[in-house]
Amino acid sequence: MKTLKLGIALLMLLMTLPSQAQTADEILSSYFENIGGLETLKAVKGLKMVAKINQQGLEIPLEIIQMSDGKQMTSFTFQGKEIKQGVFDGETLWSHNMMTMKAEKSDAESTANFKLNSNDFPDAFIDYKEKGYTVELIGNETIDGADTFKIKLVKEPVTVDGNVEEDVSFYFFDTENFVPIAVQSEVKSGPAKGMIQEITMSDYQEVDGLYFPFSITQGVKGQPGSAPITIESIVLNPEVDEKLFVFPDEMEGEK
Repeated sequence: MKTLKLGIALLMLLMTLPSQAQTADEILSSYFENIGGLETLKAVKGLKMVAKINQQGLEIPLEIIQMSDGKQMTSFTFQGKEIKQGVFDGETLWSHNMMTMKAEKSDAESTANFKLNSNDFPDAFIDYKEKGYTVELIGNETIDGADTFKIKLVKEPVTVDGNVEEDVSFYFFDTENFVPIAVQSEVKSGPAKGMIQEITMSDYQEVDGLYFPFSITQGVKGQPGSAPITIESIVLNPEVDEKLFVFPDEMEGEK
C-alpha cells in the first residue's frame, strides 16, 4: 500500500513538472510561434486599425495607426470635426483639446516617455534583452477564470513629475494558447494615481498570417467605467500620408 501511495505521489509530481519547468523565454517563444512567428511579426512596418469604442453606451468609431518608426495616432469624429489623440511624428506629441478643439503639444516629460514606448512596435517583448528590458516569470494566476502565466516586464525608466521611476507591467499569458489576455500596471499620475490599470484582450483573429486580439477593454481594475474596444479590421503595412502626424500650423488652425 505504501508503494502504491508513493507511486501515485510521484505521478502527481511528474504531472505538475511541465508547467513548473516553463521559463519566461519559453513562454514568449511559444507565444510568438502561436501568433504567426517572430520573424513575420518583426517584418511588420505598420498597422491600421478600424475600431469602435463604447463610452458609457455611446459607440464612437476610431481609426488607429501605428508605424515601426514610432509615428502613431488615434482619430475619431466628434460634432462633425475630426479629433486626433496621441499623435506622434517621431519627435512631437500632440492631441486636439476636447474643449477648444485646437491642437496642443504635450509637455516635454510626456513626450519623452511616449517616445520610449514607441520603440516597442509591434511588440514590447521583441528583442527585449537588446533593449535593456528584463522579463521574469512570477508564477501562475487566474484571470477571469483562465489559468495564466504571470510575467513581469521591466522597461526603461520613465520620468513622472520630475522623478525617475521604474516602468513595470505584468502580462498574463493564457496557459493553453500562450497569448496575453491581460496587462496590468500601476497608474503613475492623475486622479487614479496608485491604482492598477488593466487592459484585457480576447477574440484573437488571423490577419495575413498573424493573430491579433479584436476585443480590448481598458480601465482601472475593480472600478466601473471600463471602455471596451471592438476591432473591426486590421491592415498590415498600410500606405500612410506622413502629413497626418504633423502638428497643424497655428495660422492654418485659425482659418
